[in-house]
Amino acid sequence: MATTTEKIKVITEQAKMPPWYLKDLYRYLSAFGILTAIYMGFRIYQGAYGVSTGLDSTAPDFDVYWMRLFNFNVTFVTLFAGVSWGWLWFTRDKNLDKLEPKEEIRRYFTLTMFISVYTFAVYWAGSYFAEQDNSWHQVAIRDTPFTANHIIEFYFNFPMYIILGGCAWLYARTRLPLYAKGISLPLTLAVVGPFMILVSVGFNEWGHTFWFREEFFAAPIHYGFVIGVWFAHGVGGILLQGVTRLIELLDAQEDVA
Repeated sequence: MATTTEKIKVITEQAKMPPWYLKDLYRYLSAFGILTAIYMGFRIYQGAYGVSTGLDSTAPDFDVYWMRLFNFNVTFVTLFAGVSWGWLWFTRDKNLDKLEPKEEIRRYFTLTMFISVYTFAVYWAGSYFAEQDNSWHQVAIRDTPFTANHIIEFYFNFPMYIILGGCAWLYARTRLPLYAKGISLPLTLAVVGPFMILVSVGFNEWGHTFWFREEFFAAPIHYGFVIGVWFAHGVGGILLQGVTRLIELLDAQEDVA
């Protein structure tokens, strides 16, 4: 027989743990914390060295403070993509037909966490760092695509949200029966649409370098960015698909109970 003290200890330990359907809550919160620290770190770095060393790519200091950061960013996002996507694929559930309803419910909550982390990364890339880019173009010597803001925005922020979107897509395809049966249009649009913003960046930089020197938010060369963002509305469709399936699973659980 367990003593009263032991029972209280067990209850206390259980109270510290999140509910079963939020098993990945701590990882989720950690992801938000890590991304926030990274983006704030980039902003502090820009504030410290952007104006003094980041306005002219031909200056020796630019190589020290910015091209080294560029090399680090490209190396990091390449490794992160390979590791994260590889892990999701090689640890995929190969017995989805035997998945318990309770576990499927939990995985839908985890997918929602993936999507919200992805949209958080899209927010940072598409709002703060992207909007300040116009200011950089007014003061930086535009003889190269490598500016103090581009090195952060185009070579870290954009690839990072693309990687996280790919993680959400792979998680759904490899761990949830609904998405494993076929390609989800909302999920695919929500991931591929913002990815196409990176493609538009290449065209945008080419245009600004050779035949469109001025920076206007409403310039036709920027239309691709707007269209890419519109596709992010597919997130609403993902939530509708998930909620519909959750209702079915919860009804089944209630009938069993």
